[in-house]
Parts: sequence; structure tokens; C-alpha cells
Amino acid sequence: MAAMSRTRPTTSVPPNPGTARVWPVLLASCVGQFLVVLDVSVVNVALPGIRDDLDLSAAGLQWVVNAYALTFAGFLLLGGRASDLFGRKPVYLAGLGLFTASSLAGGLAGGGGALIAARTAQGVGAAVLAPVTLSLITATLPEGRARTRAIAAWTATGAAGGAAGGLIGGALTDWASWRWVLLINVPVGLLVGALVLVALREPGNGRAARPALDLPGAALVTGGVAALAYGITGTETAGWSSPETLVPLLGGPVALAAFVAVEARGRDPLMPPRLFRVRSVAVGNLITLIAMTGSFAMWYFLTLYMQNVLGYSAVETGLAFLPHTAGVITGSQLAPALMARFGGRSMVVAGGVLMAAGFLWQGAVLAEGGGYVATVALPALPMAAGVGLMLTPLTETATAGAPPADAGAVAGLINTSRQIGAVLGLSLLSAAATSGTPAEGYARAFLAGGVLIATSLLLVPLLPPRTRPGGPGGCG
Repeated sequence: MAAMSRTRPTTSVPPNPGTARVWPVLLASCVGQFLVVLDVSVVNVALPGIRDDLDLSAAGLQWVVNAYALTFAGFLLLGGRASDLFGRKPVYLAGLGLFTASSLAGGLAGGGGALIAARTAQGVGAAVLAPVTLSLITATLPEGRARTRAIAAWTATGAAGGAAGGLIGGALTDWASWRWVLLINVPVGLLVGALVLVALREPGNGRAARPALDLPGAALVTGGVAALAYGITGTETAGWSSPETLVPLLGGPVALAAFVAVEARGRDPLMPPRLFRVRSVAVGNLITLIAMTGSFAMWYFLTLYMQNVLGYSAVETGLAFLPHTAGVITGSQLAPALMARFGGRSMVVAGGVLMAAGFLWQGAVLAEGGGYVATVALPALPMAAGVGLMLTPLTETATAGAPPADAGAVAGLINTSRQIGAVLGLSLLSAAATSGTPAEGYARAFLAGGVLIATSLLLVPLLPPRTRPGGPGGCG
């Protein structure tokens, strides 16, 4: 410990980007985020092949998807805090290693049980990896334009992963086998792991001693979030009044309330209560949760519309999403310059208005037999660009104002808000899409999504003002 105290400062100081090469940080962050988001959607188009090869029932197929989603949502806060306590580089490598190994196990699975177990472990690996991809940026780069540009690249890469899932999954399933939607992660994971091991130099997090991980808090928040996500997901098939959904829907909030009580008394809490007294963190996460609940419709219901109404194949659906991918990337890359000129808070509003308008437009034009350009491509322009313009300043705002030693915890929180918003959106918007023809149902889902996004903008005035262009707070 004496040797450690000679080489590491005992007080928290802002990290100096000059002490670490930035390009390995950006590459590790973006590739890790791409893999995590990709595997949320890439398996969906492979489900028919999985069903036929492994003789899985409909319930078994649902668990191939849900096993990843539930463990991913449940372990995000734990993964984020672990990176603060044990170092971002080792936690990144641990998460990537588990993700890669479980991808290999899933690709080689000989039965449904083995595949579901592998997807469960893969979700845990993704939950460990995802917060580190963001906290590497926020711990390496001080608040300002360089961090904003890095977060913009991180946001764009995540969007590209979500959009590429259908295209990559469809191509691999059609031209090779469903197993390759998982096996493709293995060479990528090994290559990225070798790069991180050799090239990444993590700046110190300002801790002379590392406290123990808050295991009671970890158990409560993991169980609470997973139960809540499970209950919300189950409402789509079992309904809101079924014991199968009521028990986790009631038990999840109880566990989360117990988590809050434990954290308030703990010496080294998993999610320090002081972070919620940072207005940018508290309000930014709440806006993110509501906006993500509405924006979930873009990828999910358009996929259903193009395959079930327009009759597109998996590959054609993936190609049809290229305007959406381009729009999110363009909006994300324009956001830093616009934030420097107009302020992040103004860009949250501008992006949210564009996004909501695009969703309402999309809901208005969906119809049986509609053409691709008028029905899909044109509404994508404001909808996708608004996503990039809104999420980049929101992510920066929700991670601003917290000390570097809590970067992982804050990154885990914003990822949890996004994931719970997506799970909640699946349930609420699916309920809106149940009656009428498929096209009419998908249209209602988009209209409901637009209303939710517009509702989230009512909270923007609560965000703290920025003190200077590119300065701390970043929300103008």
C-alpha cells in the first residue's frame, strides 16, 4: 500500500488526456458499444433457423431473446461500479472475455438449454462491458468539446450496431448458418481484447485504496431491475393481470426500494446517493428513460412492418434501415458543433422535436402496401437525425458533474435508463399495436412513441444551464 501511495494520488483530480493515448480509448469504447448493441438485435432474424435446428418452442425462442435482455439490464449498475473500483481496463477485458466465450458457447450449442444459458452469460458480459465503454471516455477526457465529440462517436456507433443487427444477422443466416450470428463475435472479441491489452493505458481514478464491492446492493439492484424487466416483458404475452407478471412487477420495485435504503446507509455504495443530487445526472437520466420508451418503436416496429406488410426478407430489411443508420450517425456528428454554438440543452430540444415529428409522420403514413420511399425512407430523415441530435447532448449531460471516480457508476446508470426504457417501450407500444390490421397497429405504436418523446421534452427546463461554451455542465 505504501508503494501504491507513492505512485497514485490520494485525491481525485480531473484526468489529463495527455497521459493516455486517446485513440485506443475511442476504439475500445466504440467497438465494445457496437458489439453490445448489435447482439440485442442480431439474433432476432436468426430465430426461425434456431427454432428449426434446435426444435425450440415459441416460449424457448422468447427466452433466447429475453435471457440476454434481462441479464443485460440487471447487471449494468454492477458492471459500471466495478469499473470504478477495480479499474476500467481489467473490467473491460473481463466483460469482453465473458461476452466472447459465451458467444462461442452459444454458437456451438447443441440444444435449447445450452443456447439459453450461453445467452444469459452473454448478457452479463455485455452488462459489464457496456458501462466501461462510456466511462472510459468520461474518465479520460475532461468535460468539453473533445468529450462531446467522443460521446457523439460512441452514440453513432451504438446506433450503427442496432441498425446493422438485422442486416448482419440476415446475411449470416441466409448465406451460412444461424450459429454465425454468435460465432462472429469470437474473432472480433479476440482482436479487440488483444488491442486493449497492448495499447490501452488507463489514467488513474484517484483512489489510493479500493473499497470492497457492495454485494448486498448489487444483489438487490440486479434482482430488482431484472424482475422489473421480466415483468414488463411478460405483459406482452401474459397480460398485466397475470400472476406471472404481477409478482415481478411488484417485487422489482420492492427490491429497488430496499436497494435505495441500503445505499443510503452503506460506506461504499454501489450507486452513491450523492449522484442523484447532481441535477444533470438525475434529470438527464429521467429524460433518457422517457425518450427511450418512445423511440424503441423505430427499430422494432419498422422491422415488423417491412417484413410482415411489405414482405421484405431479413437482408432487404437490414438494407432498408440504411437511411436510419445514416441519419443517426449524421445527427450525432453534427451535435458537437451545434452544441458548442447553441448549447446542449437547446440541442436536446431541437433533436427531440425532430424525433417526435418524425415518429408522428411515420405513424401517419404507415399503410398496407405503402411504397418504401414515402412510407419508410422519408420519415426516417427527421426521426433518425433527431435521435443523434438528442442522445448525444443527453448522454453528455447525464454523465456531467460527477467526479471521475464515479464515472463507471454514472455510465451504468445512463445505460440502465436506456435499457429499461427500451423494455418498457416494448410492452407499452406493443399494447398500442394490438388491434386492427398490422399496419394500423404499427402506426399507433409510432404515434404513441411520438407523444412519449414530446412528453420527455417537458423536463428539459429542469436541466442545469451551461456556464460557458464547451465548459462543465455541457447542457446550455
